[in-house]
Amino acid sequence: MKTLKLRIKDKHANQLNKLAGAVNFVWNYVNDLSFTHLQRTGHFFSAYDIATYVKGSGELLNLHSQTLQAITETHAKSRKQFKKAKLNWRTNNPKTKRKSLGWIPFKKTAIKYLGVKKAGKKTLKSTIQFSLAKGKKLTIDVWDSYNLALYTINTCELVQDSRGLWYACITVKEHPKTICGVNQTGIDLGCKESATASNGEVLATKLTHKYTSKLGLVQRAKNKKRVKAIHAKIKNTRQDLIHKFTTKLVKDNNMIIVGKLQSKSFTSSKLAKSVYDAGWFEIKRQLTYKCEYAGCHYAEVNEHYTTQTCSCCGSRQNSPKGRAGLRIREWFCECGVTHDRDVNAAKNILALGLERLAVGIPSV
Repeated sequence: MKTLKLRIKDKHANQLNKLAGAVNFVWNYVNDLSFTHLQRTGHFFSAYDIATYVKGSGELLNLHSQTLQAITETHAKSRKQFKKAKLNWRTNNPKTKRKSLGWIPFKKTAIKYLGVKKAGKKTLKSTIQFSLAKGKKLTIDVWDSYNLALYTINTCELVQDSRGLWYACITVKEHPKTICGVNQTGIDLGCKESATASNGEVLATKLTHKYTSKLGLVQRAKNKKRVKAIHAKIKNTRQDLIHKFTTKLVKDNNMIIVGKLQSKSFTSSKLAKSVYDAGWFEIKRQLTYKCEYAGCHYAEVNEHYTTQTCSCCGSRQNSPKGRAGLRIREWFCECGVTHDRDVNAAKNILALGLERLAVGIPSV
């Protein structure tokens, strides 16, 4: 299974806000009921037990019975995951200090895909129908960048972001696994360039600096709506660049080795802003699931001294060292080879990965 996130047209916002209020009402009722039962008996309610108490309420709240089940199951799972006797209350009242973002879950039986049509030269628009109570239907249009007609829909959750925009998060059955390339590549993660491959391909996601002046201007004007829009623009652009980079890597290679780099070790330093902007965690997260999906080998190795070591002769004599050497992007080895700092590190990372496989040490 994989999840597709599609933007819902704004014309449905009012209707979705009302349904989200009904979902919050059920959540709060279940939350209070579960906590009261725990106080009286010392035992937790299971999702099956709670379902008895919400049965039939869908007709009053205009919610499908499967949606009620999804709410109770999510509540029981979240309570167990966070190890809490009582979870936070949900509210969509804009005047409250802690407004909950909208959330409406649907199961497979309550979802019907109606079709897709062109909404421009390159844009597709899909229509999805959801069942509500008493035979009522909710029909929404989504901007379909994936072409849902190619997938089998399993479940769907309608979710709201901090700007009030609605999205459909649809879990679908995956296509048959694609065959990846026959090449091997190493990836060096960094701050100047977010990721550099051993074949010279580069991913640059330093977007925060690009929007610094605009962001400062609207922050001084205390325009919160515009601030959220700019942050969303930065996040979405970074996500798009990483998706394109990782997808191309997986298609072109049958083995990807990445340097093991922890973001936490840099976030307390002056490099914190650049590290957050680089998106190392997201790069590794996407590579992990895409490689698993495509049948491509993925591993992480210790990258100590990979920048300082010549990938041709193994010498460290003339290489840049320490923080003072961070500004040096190219260096000359005593063996006569000129190295790009990041490409050289990526080549060494690939060599380390191949070494581990050769001696039979399992990659972790």
